[in-house]
Amino acid sequence: MIIAIFIFLALSLMNLTLFQGEKFQDLSNKNCIRLIPQCGSRGKILDTNGDLIVGSSISYDVVVLPQEREAMKKTFAGLSGILGISTEELWQKFRKGYSEPSLPVAIVSNISLEEVAALEERKLDLDGVIIQSTSMRSYPYASLASHVIGYLSEIDHWRLTKLVDYGYKTKDIVGMGGIEEKYDYYLRQDDGGLQVEVDHQGRFSRVRGFRPPHSGKDVQLTLDLRIQKITEAAMEGFSGAAVIMVPQSGEILAMASFPDFDPSLFVKKDNRSVSGLFSDPQSPFLNRAVSGQYPPGSVFKPIVATAGLESGKIDMSTVFHCPGSLQVGRREFKCWDTHSDQNLVQAIAHSCDVFFYKVGLAVGAQALHDYALKFGLSRPSGIELPYEESGFIPNPIWKKIYRFQKWYDGDTANFAIGQGEVLVTPLQMCRMMAVFANHGSLVTPYIIKAIDGQDVSVNHRRVAALHIKQTVIDNIDKGLRGAVADAKGTANVLADLGVSVAGKTGTAQNPRGLSHGWFIGYAPYDKPRYVICVFVEHGAHGYASAVVAKKIFEAMLQEGLI
Repeated sequence: MIIAIFIFLALSLMNLTLFQGEKFQDLSNKNCIRLIPQCGSRGKILDTNGDLIVGSSISYDVVVLPQEREAMKKTFAGLSGILGISTEELWQKFRKGYSEPSLPVAIVSNISLEEVAALEERKLDLDGVIIQSTSMRSYPYASLASHVIGYLSEIDHWRLTKLVDYGYKTKDIVGMGGIEEKYDYYLRQDDGGLQVEVDHQGRFSRVRGFRPPHSGKDVQLTLDLRIQKITEAAMEGFSGAAVIMVPQSGEILAMASFPDFDPSLFVKKDNRSVSGLFSDPQSPFLNRAVSGQYPPGSVFKPIVATAGLESGKIDMSTVFHCPGSLQVGRREFKCWDTHSDQNLVQAIAHSCDVFFYKVGLAVGAQALHDYALKFGLSRPSGIELPYEESGFIPNPIWKKIYRFQKWYDGDTANFAIGQGEVLVTPLQMCRMMAVFANHGSLVTPYIIKAIDGQDVSVNHRRVAALHIKQTVIDNIDKGLRGAVADAKGTANVLADLGVSVAGKTGTAQNPRGLSHGWFIGYAPYDKPRYVICVFVEHGAHGYASAVVAKKIFEAMLQEGLI
């Protein structure tokens, strides 16, 4: 019996040491080992000149090591007196942040330097309390370029399931929207930390290990802060978008979308303001420059003119009479004015709908579709921003297959003036106008200049020749210049600037309210340096967008940027 007892004890000891030894060692470590994270700084976002757009600042947080309940009661009582927070609220924050015994819990964030000093003075009376410095995202220009930048928030379940294999874990702070999301892998810091040993009461005993944190890589954009500020100031009070680009390369110098938002609200954890943004019917998180899809209206006409000239259906001697409307089938299609006889240059300058109805009918719907695709429509431009939309260009086959309907001449007439089913983004229209500014090449817009000091713009810079006759480009350019220079031109409001501008206005009918206003153009006319697109939601007329463009060019002239 005694031998059997000793055999049982020996087997039990063997089981505890050999078979379950690692389990109990792990439990022991969890009781005496604490992991204190040390955060690195997220990479900075810079403009094309190296000026800071988004950076990081130091925040001091109060972190508590889990310990016995009585000891924590005493600790929380001391913290309550210094921080002015009730013990009930401290307990609530501790329970919310607690995950396992080995991990400390942050209960108060971003305390003042005076509170840091007070806590350090009473350090011996506050067992298990650590003042931890962390990196906090800072936005020196508040909402400037907010749609390009994006914001930071705690990782959601959908992203976690996709990124867990790349080292992401629960409660990680990740980029949402814009560059913060698209380039989170580069901007993201590699956190380090301390491994410390505590006694049975949770008091610090010794440091067992240290892993230094590493900051994220800086990302430099092509945005010019000076031009971005000017653009956003001119768009203030409107809903819409504006894009300024270098026509020869596709380099984005400014991109604004309104209404916008302040990314710092997510850092401050201002839940009420954030909830208000998400429920706002104006959709402030929508980047209208790349994700908003709208009918282009008359800014589509340069594509129709190109199709007419290239196909030989019209030439520079072609004149159409505009009596103010055109009968197509059983329907009368109106022009916004009575223009009498118009050649191509005059029709572009005066935005004569009747002229383009006739050109569209002569060319045909399928040819209009093909030329629209040639100019980069109905597909993403390829810019390095998330959630870019494709827009849509219809054709007779699509309507027959998906709508089970026949394509009529009235559909072609609507198509020719950028109405009907046609949808585009402001960035696509800016890209289209760049073809006429750079004499025939389709550029790929890009917004990333360098990562961690290494120039990567060459990887994004793509220019494709469209093989359009130079005479066609030159003749359409004359019409675009006439829209500004001609006294009756639709963009004549820009005529008195100190720089020559060419462009096209557009008024796009909207079934949900006032018409949208467009202006696309470039400057200077002789040697284009900038191509611009201004879109104003419910602007009623393209004139509103032309006025915004004028404000932008005037401010750029004053700054010596043109």
